[in-house]
Amino acid sequence: MCLRRLGEQAMSNITSGMGTQYSDSSKLAARARLHREFSTAEVGWFTWTARHLPARPGAKILDVGCGPGWFWPEAVAALAPQVVLTLLDQSQGMLDEALERCRPLPLASVTGVAADATRLPFPDGTFDAVIAMHMLYHVSDQEQAMREFHRVLRPGGTLLVTTNGIDNMRELYRLTTVFGSSPTDPAALAFDFDRAERLMRDRFGNATLSVHPQTMRVTDPEVVYLALTSYPPGDTAPAEQQVAFRTAIDEAFATSGGALDVTKQVGVIAARKSA
Repeated sequence: MCLRRLGEQAMSNITSGMGTQYSDSSKLAARARLHREFSTAEVGWFTWTARHLPARPGAKILDVGCGPGWFWPEAVAALAPQVVLTLLDQSQGMLDEALERCRPLPLASVTGVAADATRLPFPDGTFDAVIAMHMLYHVSDQEQAMREFHRVLRPGGTLLVTTNGIDNMRELYRLTTVFGSSPTDPAALAFDFDRAERLMRDRFGNATLSVHPQTMRVTDPEVVYLALTSYPPGDTAPAEQQVAFRTAIDEAFATSGGALDVTKQVGVIAARKSA
């Protein structure tokens, strides 16, 4: 199957049942736990990403697809003072959680709106920066989302997009073939570094990729199982496939001596709107 077709299939899997997947952060937390407990980096992912945001005091920042707002408590220490933050997510449950988490932070203000990334409810040139973290693989019309990001940025404003490279966690995703999945990160199949750079260059005329230096050594098979069965097709796989998946995980850990060294490819792509 060609890469384009695999990407279309991955997009279908990722976007199916999004209302259930993202009504709250419980399923997302299973995946976050894998990264939180077993990834190692000199500078944490959230802090490292925040350092790419504008340093101007009082900057107006829009977080598209904010999820439960996990980024901001760590990121705020790396930001200039008096940031005006707007949170946006399709899920009201996620948005409510993000607002509760972010309102106590040392920011000038925090507001939130439930809306679609392809129809942003803001005037042209509203924001100094737009950040879209690991969410564009959920968007069926990524080109339209880019047009909206460009529209709501002021001249000279910055867009930051985060996503995964095509080889991200390949040692784990090859185990999911028991579900009929590709042995590749489904998020990257739908929206990897190359696609992000191409779409951003098409709209902004520039794009710069920075890859976060981090490693992963996983020592708990159960965390792998919970993470990779927290989304389609693993979350609804029949019992025999679930058993086969557990067996594949156990065999991988046994072969590697009880710890899996896993490739990480996670990065920020930055673009600037011409002044």
